[in-house]
Amino acid sequence: MAETAPATVHLVGAGPGDPELLTIKAVRLIRDAAVIVHDGLVSQEILALASPQAELISVAKQRSRHSMPQEDINALLVAMALAGQSVVRLKGGDPFIFGRGGEEMEACRAAGVPVEVVPGISAAIGSAAQAQLPLTHRDAASAVTFVAGQCKGLTDQDWSGLAGAGRTLVIYMGVATAADIADKLMADGVSPAIPVAVLENGTRADMRTLRTLLADLGDMVAREQVKSPALIVVGEVASYALARDVLANWTARTNIGAETDK
Repeated sequence: MAETAPATVHLVGAGPGDPELLTIKAVRLIRDAAVIVHDGLVSQEILALASPQAELISVAKQRSRHSMPQEDINALLVAMALAGQSVVRLKGGDPFIFGRGGEEMEACRAAGVPVEVVPGISAAIGSAAQAQLPLTHRDAASAVTFVAGQCKGLTDQDWSGLAGAGRTLVIYMGVATAADIADKLMADGVSPAIPVAVLENGTRADMRTLRTLLADLGDMVAREQVKSPALIVVGEVASYALARDVLANWTARTNIGAETDK
């Protein structure tokens, strides 16, 4: 009896939350999949697109608490595909931007399982668009950098070239370390008065956009009780965001930002 050929594992970007931002290809694959292995940030509206017969497996990750270790997720994808089941690995945002899609791709390749990657609108692109915050702008920024705010060895890294005049820095997973991030950037020479925007629950009905200055970032995140998922955007482009400005009372108590008009 011939062995069953492995099915393809599709690493599919679910976008930042709004189901209307899914690609046509993503919708088709979600509807056709026998198994959907999904992150916790994938909305119920998107999961509702799956076939009633599909098996939905949550592998939600939270800070310091994972429902399934990454190695086990990799093994699950391989096992399902080797059993001949069509698998969609549904990931918030884009699979290859802080989504560990590269690790899952490598595991499938090593096991001889075909892989296809379907890009999604990243959290940064989707959230910035809803906030009308241009990540690049001819008058404000010609470069943009994405970093992870929970990265190991934060204090050992040199961020001095990532934010400042003509540059935009987008920080994923930075809510819990916002105060440390602000201190690190200022220690590396970034102006305390540079504009900052925080984009919480991007593209969803409860999205919040808050704007302040870098020196106030840590206090503002605590004061406004910002929760994940949220992005931090550092740079002059943050001043373009349609945002609730939470800076007024703070600047009245400091000299930082007193001469800015944004």
